[in-house]
Amino acid sequence: MSVGSILKTSQTVIVLSFFMSPAGAADPEPDIALEPAALVINPWRQHIPPTQRQGVPGIERTATGRLWAVYGRDVESTRNYQVLRSSDDNGQTWSDVRLMILPRRGVRAMSASIWIDPAGQLWVFWGQSFGQQDGRYGVWAIVSANPDADDPTWSKPLRLGDGIMLNKPTVLANGDWLLTSSVWKADNSIRVYATEDQGRTFHLRGTANVLPPEVRGPDEPMIVERRDGSLWMLVRSRGLAETISHDQGRTWSTVERSSLRHPTSRFFVRRLRSGNLLLVKHGPLHERTGREKLMAFVSDDDGKTWQGGLMIDEREHVTYPDGVDSSDGTIYVVYDYNRTPEGVVMMATFSEDDVRAGKPVTDKVRLQLVIDRLP
Repeated sequence: MSVGSILKTSQTVIVLSFFMSPAGAADPEPDIALEPAALVINPWRQHIPPTQRQGVPGIERTATGRLWAVYGRDVESTRNYQVLRSSDDNGQTWSDVRLMILPRRGVRAMSASIWIDPAGQLWVFWGQSFGQQDGRYGVWAIVSANPDADDPTWSKPLRLGDGIMLNKPTVLANGDWLLTSSVWKADNSIRVYATEDQGRTFHLRGTANVLPPEVRGPDEPMIVERRDGSLWMLVRSRGLAETISHDQGRTWSTVERSSLRHPTSRFFVRRLRSGNLLLVKHGPLHERTGREKLMAFVSDDDGKTWQGGLMIDEREHVTYPDGVDSSDGTIYVVYDYNRTPEGVVMMATFSEDDVRAGKPVTDKVRLQLVIDRLP
């Protein structure tokens, strides 16, 4: 079947590829990034564009136990697109690609994240940029109300605002959802979007500014609501930086360097069902390493102190962790290894007890499980 042909599925009719256009067609204009990507449901393998680089994964788990993973292919190129796969046996095996998010020619679909909301709906977020970086970007989202179905249905893509989101939303104690994005390397680069109606509408609630300008980067911010009601945001900024809000995200203190040492790379922080915080970072707490030694820590006091130090993967080129925990205490973390040329998307499972002990002490520990790798 030729490029641009139409693939019929049980749910919709989808334009197969937006990567190419007829010979002689004019180059696309930047505002094409404001148009939605194609959602290709259950694509045939031969219709998935080949790649030599993949990674930047995210993971979620439904209430019934289905795991969903999203990750990018052709990462960090202008051909970047996203794929989703699922597992119904706790990550032992994974489906073929169940959904492909394929942008129009000249547009990247980048830095995806995946999240189950309080109602059990599955959200997939990604960023769109015209070319490599367009200085505007854009957070896009789709949602499935039936992520455990044999054939989940998906909403139409919706653009929520500017920036690159990458990380999971935070649900505040009052029920508001906060989404963090970043318009890279700009004044007030960090954007905090809010919804007070469970995702029906979104608006910009506040911004945070990274100073000095020369340390600005992708930011990749993550928010935790502390027990005293304040919001603590960790930020990637030549290591880790942090900022605090005392008014539910409307205003933020100046972003300042954190005492936690880290390379210039993504981290992961999340409140577990136990009420404690999980942090996944490179190396020991107060040691700056390279993109290696992916380790997990827990905190009982909202990040003032950390315990444990479970080694998830000690190799070099292990990056971009994301995670979720289940009701039985299992923690699932995904990350990528050696994006080029191996492009391995990996998963590890463990418990809070394993993290505290700094070594495997329960039967929940499974390390270096492969979700996907390039041929």
